[in-house]
Amino acid sequence: MLNSIRTFSFLFGYLPVAAIKLKSFQKKKANMTVQEYDELIHTEPRKWASGIMKRTKSDISVSGLELLPDAPVLFVSNHEGNFDIPVILSSIPKPFGFISKKEVKKLPVIPVYMEDMNCVFIDRTDRRSALKSISDTAQKLKEGHSILIFPEGTRSKGQGLGDFKAGFMRIAADAGVPIVPLAIQGTADIMEKNNNKIHPAKVKLQILEPIEPEFIKSLSSKEAVQFVKNKIEQQLKAMQGHQQRQ
Repeated sequence: MLNSIRTFSFLFGYLPVAAIKLKSFQKKKANMTVQEYDELIHTEPRKWASGIMKRTKSDISVSGLELLPDAPVLFVSNHEGNFDIPVILSSIPKPFGFISKKEVKKLPVIPVYMEDMNCVFIDRTDRRSALKSISDTAQKLKEGHSILIFPEGTRSKGQGLGDFKAGFMRIAADAGVPIVPLAIQGTADIMEKNNNKIHPAKVKLQILEPIEPEFIKSLSSKEAVQFVKNKIEQQLKAMQGHQQRQ
């Protein structure tokens, strides 16, 4: 219970500080490059995410940072739980935005930050909105920003990898950027498996080899989606096997 109070208190308590920082950052934007501003704006979400994860008292291990390209990429990750984004934000130094459901826009401060992070909001109940989000995300990538997407569309809650929706492949093909698959394991153990109470957990995040746009174009959309899913699934199985041997 104490972990839950600490975590959620920080989650919302940090927002006024973040709002003040955001205003100071926005004043500097006109004199900065895209990359410089992305780095600057990313500092506060990273602090916020690191503070959240520290308060869960979870053990987080990250592998494959050396594989990150300097250029913009489309991160494609499995989606275990609500703590996936804080883990990835606090663990990957490369700035990125992500695709989020439109309901997040009702929260204080957070959606304003997300817009400056180049996040894209989607209404999954509206097909036209979903199609526009694909176009908007590809444009963000073309402008030099990296983006994270969860192609399962919903949390698995640690119950195995779900089907991948094909929209991310259209984004990658249109933008012509590498796909960097991410395999994350253990975030559902923080909250989803504990009746929404915060418990410490062992979380692993593995960054996989980038998949170049030339290779993506050599496959059909269906083959490419399955290829990326297989890469993540194989890594998750390897993680599970390693955990069972310990």
